Amino acid sequence: MPEVTLYSTAVCPYCVAAKNFLKSRGLGYKEVRIDTDPEQRKLMMERTRRTSVPQIFINDHHVGGYEELVALDRAGGLAAFVEPQA
Repeated sequence: MPEVTLYSTAVCPYCVAAKNFLKSRGLGYKEVRIDTDPEQRKLMMERTRRTSVPQIFINDHHVGGYEELVALDRAGGLAAFVEPQA
């Protein structure tokens, strides 16, 4: 199973959508709330060079936000992270 990290805030509708999308694909995730932890916000900004949420990582690969996650899935790229490699 891939390791998914999702940087989020409490009032972000795209964060909720991303979490629901990941659940619908059977993927667990580690949620990092940047609205309650300024150090995590700083870390997220250093890792992504972005200030918006959600920011999603799969196995240390920066996917981007919710829209990029859905686009990756539609293009068949999410399966490469999820399916076991032979």
